[in-house]
Amino acid sequence: MADLGKIDGDFFDEYIYPNLGADREDEILSPQHGVDFGVIDVGGKAVALATDPVFIMPSLGFERAAWFAFHILMSDVAVSGMTPTHLSIDFNLPPEITDEEFATIWETFDAEAKELGVSVVTGHTARYAGCNYPMVGGATAIAVGEFDDLVKPNGAQVGDKVIITKGPAVEATGLLSIQFEPLMEGEMDAEALSAAKDRFYDMSPVQDALVAAAAGPVTAMHDATECGIYGGLYEVARSAGVGIELETDAVPVLPGVRETCNFFDIEMWHAISEGTLLATVSPEGVDDVLAALDAEGIPAAEVGEVVSGSGLVVDGEPTDHPGIDPFWGAFEENMGKLADLQ
Repeated sequence: MADLGKIDGDFFDEYIYPNLGADREDEILSPQHGVDFGVIDVGGKAVALATDPVFIMPSLGFERAAWFAFHILMSDVAVSGMTPTHLSIDFNLPPEITDEEFATIWETFDAEAKELGVSVVTGHTARYAGCNYPMVGGATAIAVGEFDDLVKPNGAQVGDKVIITKGPAVEATGLLSIQFEPLMEGEMDAEALSAAKDRFYDMSPVQDALVAAAAGPVTAMHDATECGIYGGLYEVARSAGVGIELETDAVPVLPGVRETCNFFDIEMWHAISEGTLLATVSPEGVDDVLAALDAEGIPAAEVGEVVSGSGLVVDGEPTDHPGIDPFWGAFEENMGKLADLQ
């Protein structure tokens, strides 16, 4: 297991996969490493479920932090192609959180849930000693829909085209530039820093996924979270038993991303990028998907192809899964620098 961040595939295969409880006939999609959600059949309806930590960074301001936390929870079921419908949430809060701060979090969750049509169906809320930001609980997001609308994460097929929205390191850029703005001021071009901070509200792939799925025959979707675009595409390929070829020159890179990654000395293609959608699309649907995304103001491009074989090939070179996301080390290191500055 890595010291920081998610477990790798080997750990999953040794410790998690052999111990998944009872086998049930209603389980349609079982847990796999790098797959965002599971699926069960309930009375002929597809029910997608995904569980994640509740991630609250007070330094973002509680309203902004809660917006991001909510969209993290929704993103893994949104890539099922079905609109999220329900939320079950557990808050294990640090003792220092005030009633007013929690109210801001919960009112923001309520507003975003109403906007998306999500109902909170159950939960748990308490302060506990030993609980600390940013991981303050866990939640399960649920999407209920028709099986015909379900986009399985292992559905990529040879000949499909690869579409990517927004490009690399969106989350790393948005979070690092806001958290460490005092370290970056005067050391990085002011226009680039402002652009980097603007990446914050790009950190949701929910609209990207729902727009893409509605527009054309999408065969698989994945959000580029830990280990970024390279890690995400490698996982899409592995889950479907295919290869993926990527041309990096075709991938959109949003303003402020290169400068921020250079400042923190992190590889942007390996860095966490919540908000970036990775999709494989049947060739006949590519133009429709790109047009639909463009109509919603979502930057996107066709950047590669699904091929026979296995793994990821980047600009003609076989490329392994990054294994470790550089965001976490950069974040920890610069928290120390920020404390010294203050």
